[in-house]
Amino acid sequence: MNTLPQQLANGLLLGSMYGLIAIGYTMVYGIVQLINFAHGEIFMTGAFGALTVYLYILPDGTPMAAAIPLMLIGGAIVAVLIAVGAERFAYRPLRGAPRLAPLITAIGLSLALQEVVRNFYPDADKARSFPGLDATHDIGSITIKDADIFLIAAAVICMSALAWFVRKSRTGRAMQATAQDPDTAQLMGIDTNRIIVIAFAIGGFFAAVAALSFGLKYGSIDYRMGFLMGLKAFTAAVLGGIGNIYGAMLGGVVLGIAETLASAYINDIPGMQQLGGQSWANVWAFVLLILVLLFRPQGLLGERVADRA
Repeated sequence: MNTLPQQLANGLLLGSMYGLIAIGYTMVYGIVQLINFAHGEIFMTGAFGALTVYLYILPDGTPMAAAIPLMLIGGAIVAVLIAVGAERFAYRPLRGAPRLAPLITAIGLSLALQEVVRNFYPDADKARSFPGLDATHDIGSITIKDADIFLIAAAVICMSALAWFVRKSRTGRAMQATAQDPDTAQLMGIDTNRIIVIAFAIGGFFAAVAALSFGLKYGSIDYRMGFLMGLKAFTAAVLGGIGNIYGAMLGGVVLGIAETLASAYINDIPGMQQLGGQSWANVWAFVLLILVLLFRPQGLLGERVADRA
């Protein structure tokens, strides 16, 4: 029990990262009913975009306080461009096709992005070192790094801005209308293609924020990082109620805490000593997903139509 506050903090931080990525899944699904399985690779390309800025654009010795905003801009540009390009050239031509077609396209795009980065980015087939924020701070019995502070601050700011945007802005209300009934929204003068592009762009930006947070926290990235993180984020979106932007973040936090606590404490249960530890973290995450699908398939928050965006 002495380690419980630290484990809860670790779970909250991990869940915030899942939630930032899950926003991209849930916004796209909420509007066009598409599971964009390439979103994990958009997260990965955002990380490599940020690393490119640090390695090849910024001069040596640039302080991290100045480097991080520029790295975020670089990662966001790459992730948003790829997300918008995927919508325009991979998904939009298949919008009227059977749902299996865009799903297969998303999987193909995911593999293609992995191979592009692996073959054309220097040494991308190995773990690339990423500049970290390793200074630690003690808050009672909890120890956190500067990278953790960046992550939690970014998650709060991004979610607050998105909530305001969806509820208060004209474009946000148009997104809600498009999510509820795209045909009627188009008849009312809403450019639904533009709204869909904006949804992909916002998802790409959030993925870039999560990617930069991942690199700063763990100190390395590789071209395969998007697969598992994307799968976990999709799990978080389903857990919270896919199509619900608040549910995506809630699902991420619940998943992160459950995964962390299971990894830390399953070992202490008699007869289950072999089922704990970090090697089993992924297993328990998907066990949680299966339980939710069995007993509450609509997710923790369900799908509130008025907030679908």
